[in-house]
Amino acid sequence: MKKIFLIVILIFTLFLLAIKYNSRLKTIKVGDEVPAFILKDENGNSLTINSSIRKPMVIYFYPKDDTPGCIKEACKFRDEFEKFLKLGVFVVGISGDSVESHLEFKEKYRLPFTLLADTRNEVRKLFGVPKSMLFLPGRVTYVIDNMGVVQYIFNSQFGAEKHIENALQKLKEL
Repeated sequence: MKKIFLIVILIFTLFLLAIKYNSRLKTIKVGDEVPAFILKDENGNSLTINSSIRKPMVIYFYPKDDTPGCIKEACKFRDEFEKFLKLGVFVVGISGDSVESHLEFKEKYRLPFTLLADTRNEVRKLFGVPKSMLFLPGRVTYVIDNMGVVQYIFNSQFGAEKHIENALQKLKEL
């Protein structure tokens, strides 16, 4: 009985810590300008993202390279990539993995889009991407128009493939 009580207390404490962490995040909302940031891509080159890019973008945050949900999501972006190209969209995936991990992930699954290494989770925090299930880095997709304004946000940890479908739908409406 004591063990069950301690487990319940531990889970409750983790839950409160996650709420406190997520509530302190600055959150990007629809209508906000995409925040400027610089991260290294899978080849170690610095890439600057800001509102002056003047082309539509999809920036998606995912938990971790080479994990089941992230593989599904990345491969769905790969399989639908021609549709994004036809719409003139720049697709970027971001996680806390290293440049080296991103390169392996990109090569292994033949991903045609850029992966950025946010190893300190600074950009994740800049966007206000919440953790899910108390400790997992969140899975959130942002659709940004050619003026650098966020037009759509989709947050779903377990609907990995829905991120692509929803982003394409929103891009067609722009």
